[in-house]
Amino acid sequence: MDYYLISTSAYDHSPAGVLVEEFVLCEDFTAAGIDSAEWGSETGEWLPAPEVSRAIRSDGALRRRVTPVSRQDAHDAYAYLGGGELPEEDRLRGHFLRRQPLPASAPLHLGTAPAKARRYRILFAGELGADGLAGAQAALRLEPTGDPRVVGKASGNADGHGFTWELRRIGAGIAWCVDVTVRLGAGPMAMLGALLHHHRQAVREQGLIPVTVERFA
Repeated sequence: MDYYLISTSAYDHSPAGVLVEEFVLCEDFTAAGIDSAEWGSETGEWLPAPEVSRAIRSDGALRRRVTPVSRQDAHDAYAYLGGGELPEEDRLRGHFLRRQPLPASAPLHLGTAPAKARRYRILFAGELGADGLAGAQAALRLEPTGDPRVVGKASGNADGHGFTWELRRIGAGIAWCVDVTVRLGAGPMAMLGALLHHHRQAVREQGLIPVTVERFA
């Protein structure tokens, strides 16, 4: 699960509530939706929050009031705000009553990927400062490319599959993405899901909010 603290002001990051999210993934590891619930100190109750999940990805002003955190940080803030012990994740899922769906479509075949390859894009909303950018480069083990559109690129092999990924800016401060190309081998597909999850979390930990996981081939 992903945890966020929500403050009442972009200038005062003292938490006023906790948002919990979980991406719903298809068999090919693309995102089909986001389940979420929000707890506020004023109401003292957990409520389904698909509108909040949608808004923090589309509304920059609201997003500046949202801080991605670990479960431990969410636990500490929840206790500080008077909520007591943060519920276990199985109990939190009981508050996921309305899903925020994500657009689903067949993979777009661009004709540029080699045979037995897949191309994925993990899309993020938000801005990366200098520290966040350095953190993302380190977490993803990126090397410079010389391309101003691509921050860095890396590759690796696991379970017979070959992986290449790169961090890209989209527009001028509009969004970021990690593009992943997978050359499929004979090993289990679980490693692909694990790599996509790792990259999504590694960039989220630098302050960006994951929007979706798409497949292009």
